[in-house]
Amino acid sequence: MKERVQEALDKIRPALQADGGDVELVEIDGGVVKVRLVGACAGCPMSQITLANGVERVLKQEVPEVERVEAV
Repeated sequence: MKERVQEALDKIRPALQADGGDVELVEIDGGVVKVRLVGACAGCPMSQITLANGVERVLKQEVPEVERVEAV
């Protein structure tokens, strides 16, 4: 599952990097994927929307076992 999550994050990464940010996989705990938004994303007021509408949506599509995504 970790490899599939990482592959899905790699698909998202170019869009985040285009805005000066990035996402790192911290850990997977059951169906919960914990990520860290870095760069411009770390302090962006829109980061929770990016996390929910971007990262979480794509991860759930690519890896159905993902229940939710949390920022740490």
